[in-house]
Amino acid sequence: MRKYLISGILLIGAYSCKSQTQSPQVADKVVAVMGGKIILQSDVQSQYMEYVSEKMAGPDTKCKVLEDLLYQKLLLLQAEKDSTIIVSDAQVDGEMEKRLNYYINQFGSKQKFEAFYGKTTDQFKDELRGDVKDLLLAQQMRSKVTEGTTVSPEEVRKYFEAIPADSIPFISSQAEIAEIIKMPTVSDEEKLLARQKCEELRKRVVSGEKTIGDLAILYSDDPGSAKEGGLYKNIGRKEFDPEFEKRAFALNDGDISEVFETQFGFHFLQVVKRHGEQVDVRHILIRPVVSDEDMAKARTALDSIYNLVIKDSMTFGEAAARFSDDKNTKYSAGVILNPQTGLSRWDMQQVGQIDPTISFTINALKVGEVSQPTVYNTPDAKQGFRIIKLNALTKPHKANLVDDYQSIQAAALAKKQSKVIADWINRKLREGLFVKIDPEYQTCKFQNNWLNP
Repeated sequence: MRKYLISGILLIGAYSCKSQTQSPQVADKVVAVMGGKIILQSDVQSQYMEYVSEKMAGPDTKCKVLEDLLYQKLLLLQAEKDSTIIVSDAQVDGEMEKRLNYYINQFGSKQKFEAFYGKTTDQFKDELRGDVKDLLLAQQMRSKVTEGTTVSPEEVRKYFEAIPADSIPFISSQAEIAEIIKMPTVSDEEKLLARQKCEELRKRVVSGEKTIGDLAILYSDDPGSAKEGGLYKNIGRKEFDPEFEKRAFALNDGDISEVFETQFGFHFLQVVKRHGEQVDVRHILIRPVVSDEDMAKARTALDSIYNLVIKDSMTFGEAAARFSDDKNTKYSAGVILNPQTGLSRWDMQQVGQIDPTISFTINALKVGEVSQPTVYNTPDAKQGFRIIKLNALTKPHKANLVDDYQSIQAAALAKKQSKVIADWINRKLREGLFVKIDPEYQTCKFQNNWLNP
């Protein structure tokens, strides 16, 4: 059963569907209460119409939707009680950017996206912020519930062998891709200029000429906070660059830091408010300018790495570990994990799953071949170069343990985690959690014991 919001379906996609689908207007009412949280008939209806739009609705779909919502509310309720589960504004902003960028890429540009929906991206963010925060809290709570759950190779084998022969899924063409990224090294001269600019802005704030918020809007190179006056709220430990956090947590309310350097450039910050183990700050980031000469040196360095690999002087994995500037892939032989599945395979038939620039590159490669260096743009708008290797490419086929072990293992693990979650839900219900469901839904055949805890 598809877990709306919880399973990783893009929340903005659901919102977009609700914006377009002309769902029947119904008189709203409370159809369920979970602890102190309510579920409205309109909540059920809007998500039901998502199934209708995809032609997946059946006679029990509304019951499934309500059960998904009850599960969502239970996760949120428990997350709010658990002091170890914290979601900062920075995390919410990052998740919003990731989700919006995914859909903007589908339209081809931000302008086309906004024109289609008649809303600016900022309006989308304002309307979805609460939902995205709830999603992140629920995800963290779910991860905590299933923490430590694993499956052995024997369990994977038994899971696969238990699937009826006529139910074994058909797998479309999938690719495994690896990369080596080389970013330009900024010159000492450009670093000095960036530091001097940051120092000058700090002096203007300290002297009282301007506020840090005003100057951040005008000059900060941080796209995630500049338009908000450099503001980041509810920063917790281990969420930001270590040097940034060190400065933020060392100051008192109103204090202004000295200029300091991180991997992103030069900053100074002002503490807005400390509250427990979290802190609100405003900051300004000045990035050193990357010169044409710096870019040329990075390209030359990657050309040399490319030649080492294609001449078999070094394996691609060894070259990635020694030379790649991508921390996420360098120690995994350069392999790029699919963020939607957590696996190394990418579905070549699923539109939008793979970066179009990667897709275009690997279409010209045979298995084992490596691309020439091409321009690469990082998520935070820096530019460098990368080479790509096509490690594997499967043809469409029926799933089997040899070619599809990762996917089958993930499915076996998901089934085991579902059992852990079901046990957790029913344990919470037996502990006396208040649940009330409208008579309209009391004939539903729920998977969990919501009606009679």
